[in-house]
Amino acid sequence: MTLDLRFDDPVTDAASWLDPAGYWPALTAATRHLDAPVGVIHRGALRHNAKDMVRRAAGTPIRIASKSVRVRSVVEALLEQPGFHGVLAYTLAEALWLADTVDDLVVGYPTAERGGIRRLGTDPDLAGRITLMVDSPQQLDLVDDVLPPSRREEIRVCVELDASWHAPVLGHLGVRRSPVHEPADAGALAAYVVRRPGFRLVGMMSYEAQIAGVVNRPAGRPVDGAVNRWMQSRSLPELLERRARAVAAVREHADLEFVNGGGTGSLEATAADASVTEIAAGSGLLGGHLFDGYDHFTPAPAAAFALDVVRSPSPAHATILGGGWIASGPPGADRVPRIVWPERLTMLARESAGEVQTPVTGAAAGRLRAGDRVWFRHTKSGELSEHLNEFAVVDGDEVVDSVPTYRGEGKAFL
Repeated sequence: MTLDLRFDDPVTDAASWLDPAGYWPALTAATRHLDAPVGVIHRGALRHNAKDMVRRAAGTPIRIASKSVRVRSVVEALLEQPGFHGVLAYTLAEALWLADTVDDLVVGYPTAERGGIRRLGTDPDLAGRITLMVDSPQQLDLVDDVLPPSRREEIRVCVELDASWHAPVLGHLGVRRSPVHEPADAGALAAYVVRRPGFRLVGMMSYEAQIAGVVNRPAGRPVDGAVNRWMQSRSLPELLERRARAVAAVREHADLEFVNGGGTGSLEATAADASVTEIAAGSGLLGGHLFDGYDHFTPAPAAAFALDVVRSPSPAHATILGGGWIASGPPGADRVPRIVWPERLTMLARESAGEVQTPVTGAAAGRLRAGDRVWFRHTKSGELSEHLNEFAVVDGDEVVDSVPTYRGEGKAFL
């Protein structure tokens, strides 16, 4: 089942999420008949986010980063809309599964899934539509160890360039991904790949995490924001120059089908890079609260979840059943689900978001009664899907659809 996003609807989405007192109670009313935990995708908010990402990409196609969604019907619906093309999967197993309905898949990380490699290498159709990520001869060796070139289909591969910044004094800024940093290294790896029997170099990728995934105006942290903006203003020019030279070096050895870069936080900057042909992005679609701290875009809270109040341990407290859906990454307050309704509720420092209960206090806590709903936003967009079997799709004040998550379809890839 494909979710109807109606990108061509002439009616402009009303930004109802800008009015918390209207938005969240409306979601409560729409989903009151559903037992908690309730996951919701607001169709208007999702459509707004998708359209805004396309606008920011300024004509450069967006390859959907599926780990930031993990709802197959949403991915399929987006691929039907102008501005989106292909999927950046996070595992080979996921790519093989999505290949039933998606034509163009790139696995965003190197794989050691031997069963998946065997299936890919023995299916001409899959081998022609799925591309593996490599940054070292080791990954090619692993493929050959599963199936030598004489016994399999030609495997499409994409070379990953390290997009991190080697800053003066501060050192490595970015994520630890590919060891291929210099243009000469990229060219050398490309030359090696094209000499290896059984492989075809079709793409190049670089993910500028220090630009795309680091907020530049975090709420209540002006010093951090200033430091991040300084870092990004220096990292971006270095990357643009180095990536252009690296792409040129790789193109000396292969006629690339695509050069992928960027992320939700860097759509404008990456779209302006002439060496990039597509941008991978996904977090801005559902709008996890980690992405609230940018000064050049604000995603709507398109996905959220609600839990029930089940007890009142004191006149100043209420206790919610569940809530401990902590995001991956460095442990900290920004990895905890954010309570968005009722307003002025805070978790207790000694308990925070718990596995089975989350006590809260604040001005609204004393008014909460058993059965009342509390709304949360997860830190990361896609990880919310790992806690739910399905999302209720809300439009206006009613549930108009229900879509399963990967988990709801019986899939847990990582």
